[in-house]
Amino acid sequence: MKKVLLFLSAMLATMGMNAQVASVASPDGRLKVNVDVKAGKPVYEVIYDGKQMLDESPLGFVADNGDFSQNISFAEKKEAHLSFDYELSRSKFSKVHVDANQLVVTLKNAQGNAYDVDFRVSNNDVAFRYAIPNHPSRRNEKKFSIRIMKEATGFDFPSQTTTFLTPQSDAMIGWKGTKPSYEEGYGYDEPMNKRSGYGHGYTFPCLYHVNAVDKNDKEGWVLISETGVDSRYCASRLSDMKGDGLYTLEFPMPEENSGNGTVEPAFALPGATPWRTITVGTSLKPIVETTIPWDYVEARYDTPHHYEFGKGTWSWIVWQDNSINYDDQVKYIQLSKAMGFKYVLIDNWWDTNIGVDKMTELVKYAQSQGVDVFLWYSSSGWWNDIEQGPINVMSDPIKRKQYMRWMNLIGVKGIKVDFFGGDKQETMRHYEQILSDADDNHIMVIFHGCTIPRGWERMYPNYVGSEAVLASENIYFSQGAADKEAKDAATHPFIRNAIGCMEFGGCFMNRHIRKGNRGGNTRKTSDCHELATCVLFQNPIQNFAITPENLPTEATKDLAPNEPGAPAPAISMDFLREVPTTWDETVFIDGYPGKYCVLARRSGDKWYIAGNNATGAPLTLKLNLPMLAKGDQATLYSDNLKDREPQKSDLKVSNPKAVTVTMVDQGGFVIVK
Repeated sequence: MKKVLLFLSAMLATMGMNAQVASVASPDGRLKVNVDVKAGKPVYEVIYDGKQMLDESPLGFVADNGDFSQNISFAEKKEAHLSFDYELSRSKFSKVHVDANQLVVTLKNAQGNAYDVDFRVSNNDVAFRYAIPNHPSRRNEKKFSIRIMKEATGFDFPSQTTTFLTPQSDAMIGWKGTKPSYEEGYGYDEPMNKRSGYGHGYTFPCLYHVNAVDKNDKEGWVLISETGVDSRYCASRLSDMKGDGLYTLEFPMPEENSGNGTVEPAFALPGATPWRTITVGTSLKPIVETTIPWDYVEARYDTPHHYEFGKGTWSWIVWQDNSINYDDQVKYIQLSKAMGFKYVLIDNWWDTNIGVDKMTELVKYAQSQGVDVFLWYSSSGWWNDIEQGPINVMSDPIKRKQYMRWMNLIGVKGIKVDFFGGDKQETMRHYEQILSDADDNHIMVIFHGCTIPRGWERMYPNYVGSEAVLASENIYFSQGAADKEAKDAATHPFIRNAIGCMEFGGCFMNRHIRKGNRGGNTRKTSDCHELATCVLFQNPIQNFAITPENLPTEATKDLAPNEPGAPAPAISMDFLREVPTTWDETVFIDGYPGKYCVLARRSGDKWYIAGNNATGAPLTLKLNLPMLAKGDQATLYSDNLKDREPQKSDLKVSNPKAVTVTMVDQGGFVIVK
C-alpha cells in the first residue's frame, strides 16, 4: 500500500510540474495569457473572449552559456498591476494611459541558471520579453555579457487562420544591392501554408485573421510585431510556417550588410531582449488604435532641443535627379512658401550638383522665405553599391560629426538617410549613432530604404519617421504601382502604419506623374483619395508629392483639370494647406485590409474623418461617427460621382450613428469638424 501511495504521490508531483504554472488576464478580463512548462519546454497561449488566438507557443532562447529553451523548470512567479501615463508627440495619441497586469515567470535551465519572462497584458495587447541576470561563466566567474544564438520564441495560430503578410527579401539584391528594405508587397487573406516570396519568412508587422469556425464562433484579429530594438539587439522577423500554424522568431540573415556583422546579438548583463508584441481583438479597431509599440519603451537620451513637425515639399519624387540643382530647389522653396509649409527636402546628389558652399547660400535663402531645409544622405558605405551622394559620410563617425556640426551652423533642420543594409545589431547601432549625433546638433532624422521603427518615436526625441514600405516612388516608376495605389492605401493603416511612423511621401496632385504634369504614369486615384491619405497615413513630417505646376499660372489657369499640364484644383491645394501632421487622438471607424479604410483623427479640437475605396466599384457606407453630434455642421470633401473631380460642401449631421458617404472606385472623402 505504501508503494502505491508513493507512486501516486510521484505521479501527482509530475502532473503538477506539467500543469499550468501561471496565468494573467487583462484588466477587463477579456484577454488571458497562460504560461506553462511542458516536457521541460516553456510555452504560452493567448485567449480573447474565450476564443483561442494563439495555441501553445514556444518560449526561450539558446545562449553562448547554455540552452534556455528546453530542460526548463519553473522557479517562481510574481504579479503586479501597472498604471501610468505618458505623452507621445508623434503618433496616434498625444496622451496615453496604460492600464495593465504584469506576470513575471522565473524559469531555470538544466544548469540552474535563471531568467525571467516578463508579460504585460492590457485590454487588447500583450508584450513580453526575456530579462536575464548575471550568470556564472564557463570559468565559474560571474558572467557580465551574453550572446543570444537563437530564440525559440514562436506564435502558433489556430488552423483556420489566414494571413496579411509581406515577405523578407533575399539579402543584397535590388537597387545597388540595398535589400532587404521592407519594400515588398502584401498578400491578402492567404493560407498559412503558402511559402513566403523568397523563402525567408516575413517582415514585421504581421497581421493574422483567425476566422470563425461556424456561425456561433467569433472571428479574431492578431497583429504580431516587436518594439524596443536599439543598439543592444538585432531586429527580427517571422519564419515561414512550421508544422501546423507555428511561426518562429528569426534573426537576420548572414548575407545582410554584405556579410558584415554577426547575426547573433550580444549585450551586457543584467539585460533584456526587446519586447515581442501581440495585439488582439474580434475587430480591427484594437489593431489600428494600439499603442503597444510605445507603452514599455523609454527614451534613450534626453534632449535640450525643441523639434517642430509639419509639411514639406520634395522635388525628387516627380522631377527626379535632374531637379537637384540650385534653381529648381528655389522653385520648391517658393512652393513651400506659397503653401505655408515649414520644410523643403533636397534629395540625392546635392553635394555635387549644388555643393557645400552654394548649399549654405540656399539654406539662407530658404530661411528668408520662412522655409527650413532637410538634406538627403546615403547611409553608406561598405554594405551596398550606392553612388548617389553624399556617400561615406553617415557611416564614418568622424565625417558624420563634421557634417552634423556644419549643418547645425548653417541651420539645416533635418536629414533623410537612405539605403540601409539589413537588420543586424550592427545596423541597429548605426541607426542609433546617427540619431544621437544628430540630436547633439539639433537635427531631426528621417530614414528611408530601412527597417520599421520599433518604438523609436518615444525612444529618440529627434526621430521623425521611416519609409519601410513600398512607398510613393514606385508610383513614379511603375504604372502597376499606380494602378494599385488605392489598394495599398487601404492596407497600411491596418499593418505597417499601425506600429509606427510611415514616411510614405505621397499625396500626388499631378494627374500624370512626370514634370510638367504631362506623360509618365497615370494616377488612377481621385484627388479626394489623395487628400484622404494625408489623414490615413501618419507621420509627423509629411513631405508631399506636390509640384510647382500644381499651382495655376497665366499659361495654365484656364486648362480643364484632366488636360495635360493643368494645375490642381484649388479645393485640393487649400486642403493641403490646412491639414495637420500630428494628432491627439485616433479612432478606427470601418474597413478591411486592401479594400477600404475609414479613420478619424483629432488635432486640437478639430476632427478629420477620412476614407478611401479600393473595392473595384463605387462604395456607399453608413458610418457611426461618435465624435460628431446631431446638428453639427461639418465640411465634406468628396468626389463628384460623375467626373471624379473634388468638391467641397457643407454637411449637416442629422444622425451621427448613420452618416452616409459614397466613394467612387479609387476615390475617397474627408469630413472636417
